[in-house]
Amino acid sequence: MSAQTSTVVSSDPLVLESVACCVCAGTASEPVGVGEDFEYGTSPDSFLAVRCQSCSLVYLDPRPALSELDRIYPDTYHAYSFDEDHFGLAYKVRCRLEARRLLRACRGLPADARILDVGCGDGFHLQLLVDRGKPGWRLEGVDVDARAVTAARGRGLRVHEGTVENLDLAEEAYDLVLMIATIEHVADPPAVLRAVHRLLKRGRAVLVVTDNTGSLDFRLGHTRHWGGYHFPRHWNLFDNQSMRKLAAATAFQVEDLRTITSPVNWTYTVRNALQDWGAPRRVVEQFSLSSPVALAAFTVFDLLHVAIGRGALLRAVLRKP
Repeated sequence: MSAQTSTVVSSDPLVLESVACCVCAGTASEPVGVGEDFEYGTSPDSFLAVRCQSCSLVYLDPRPALSELDRIYPDTYHAYSFDEDHFGLAYKVRCRLEARRLLRACRGLPADARILDVGCGDGFHLQLLVDRGKPGWRLEGVDVDARAVTAARGRGLRVHEGTVENLDLAEEAYDLVLMIATIEHVADPPAVLRAVHRLLKRGRAVLVVTDNTGSLDFRLGHTRHWGGYHFPRHWNLFDNQSMRKLAAATAFQVEDLRTITSPVNWTYTVRNALQDWGAPRRVVEQFSLSSPVALAAFTVFDLLHVAIGRGALLRAVLRKP
């Protein structure tokens, strides 16, 4: 399954709301990019990405209101059904890569560790831990979208529907929290991390993986086509500086902060540009989550940038003192 590229679900503009920087509450910002929903065509709107002049966070302003979530996340959204039938070789490769990363983050956890995946989607990462982790691990997920929760529960996973801020989960009960491709989607990252802080046992950590605005692909594509924008679904985007400030604002210690490789943003940057320039559909479709050639090529390319700390993704281990 590839993203929709030209079908606009509704011709009506979205309800948008103006916001300040979620990390430092600053209102002084500068425009860095403007674009459309190139992937799913959920509205005719153009969206503005700005950079906070105080902490360097890149965020949408204005952004869709919370009432528009069902519209900007259509039923075809890939996180609701990322499986081998739709994505083939790309799915198999991602399983191996993500499993290795997950198990590295789980080193040192007890045999009966309690692990929570915030923003678990269809349960992809939890299923990897079921299949490759320790049998005694107690795995749970949280997601706000009923479609994602249904898909995850269909795998036999224990998943809570709602937000981690509002659910009645046990405090200081979890050994590890995962936030993989989550923090960029939420309206208030500090509130989410404060909730995670309450849930973690003392001395335990949250793993945050998110798009990196300090990467070369951002520098090349930020004015319009950068794949990490995923207009209008990514609301808050981080670099090294803004991630450290977010951690400090939420009482976490930065244990590790590095970049890791991902071909997705490179692939979608090219895809968005080709689509915007009116390239034939068959050419555009060579750059998608189901295109192993493009994904493989950009994986190798991004590995070179990881070596100099400029990989496509940020990987942060934030520990509760």
